Amino acid sequence: MMAVNLPNYHHVLGQCQPFHAQLVAVSKTKPAESIRALYDAGQRIFGENYVQEMVEKEGLLPKDIQWHFIGHLQSNKVKYIAPFVSMIHGIDSFKLLQEVNKQAAKNGRTIDCLLQVHIATEETKFGFSEAELETVLEQSVTLPNIRIAGLMGMASNTDDLAQVRSEFRRLKELQVAAKAKYFPVTDEFRQLSMGMSGDYTIALEEGSTLVRIGSLLFGARNYAQKQ
Repeated sequence: MMAVNLPNYHHVLGQCQPFHAQLVAVSKTKPAESIRALYDAGQRIFGENYVQEMVEKEGLLPKDIQWHFIGHLQSNKVKYIAPFVSMIHGIDSFKLLQEVNKQAAKNGRTIDCLLQVHIATEETKFGFSEAELETVLEQSVTLPNIRIAGLMGMASNTDDLAQVRSEFRRLKELQVAAKAKYFPVTDEFRQLSMGMSGDYTIALEEGSTLVRIGSLLFGARNYAQKQ
């Protein structure tokens, strides 16, 4: 039995290509052997939700992997991933951004961060409101060891695809507006992380540059494996 679904992998890559979007292979709860199988097929960007698991895998796998942290990150755990993390997708407070800046400085690094915006109807989703987003973008200029690379968001968990599309479209509008206002003459703030296994095709059509795909590539997650 194959650890990964290579036909699905190549299919998703083919769908990303016309939009110049990148695939973040969500490998949380999956063993290093499965990640290695996808690595051997050419994948280099992997997304993890749990700090301890990500640290363990980073120590076992090739050093040219770009590790993206895509879960809800606690400030007291930033120090463990700061030496190697390539991008943090879910920045949802200025306090967390300050801690990433502090730990990045300790490691002599500048860490790419995406600001998570609350675009869904569910109250359980994390993220900044539109007003909070403006404030954080203004404050972020005081933090030299982080790079605000763009925005991240999750659409509502609904079968109403028109609503999903509307939420993704709004996030794209916010990204374009913020780019024009805060980053008009730089190449920064280009990324838009939105779209998962169930809605990534809509996200691509609405401007996603990073789609976070797990179950299509690895199959259903086995949470029993997580310690």
